[in-house]
Amino acid sequence: MMNADSLFQPAPHADNDDAMVEEAIRCVEAFTSRFNARDLAGMDAHLHFPHIILSGEQLVVWTEPGNLPASFFDDLHRDTGWVETRYQRKDAVLVSPRKVHLVVEYTRNRADGSTASIHSNLWIVTFDGGRWGIKQRSY
Repeated sequence: MMNADSLFQPAPHADNDDAMVEEAIRCVEAFTSRFNARDLAGMDAHLHFPHIILSGEQLVVWTEPGNLPASFFDDLHRDTGWVETRYQRKDAVLVSPRKVHLVVEYTRNRADGSTASIHSNLWIVTFDGGRWGIKQRSY
């Protein structure tokens, strides 16, 4: 078990912050590429598990891949007209050892180019197990 000091005061790092931000953004963009391709397994490949989602005040923890139903994209399209997600912003707001906090703003768009919904979220991308992956999302 970790002691409180090591839990709340991570060791200083010598990592290149710009390089970590680039890798974190590359991970988020790859995730969204798979999202737009309607590829659930491909999306999961860009997540770290357990994966944490804070939606409003509801905490959801996915312990392993495969949490979204096969009908997820059909349901999203039927309910909103969604065909594509596009980013307006991906800004690092905190960089620490092996972790980047990003504010991401994106739209979910319909086939005619209109906006179905606008999102502004905090996503935390971590380097773990030799790769970058999205560890937490707050909606």
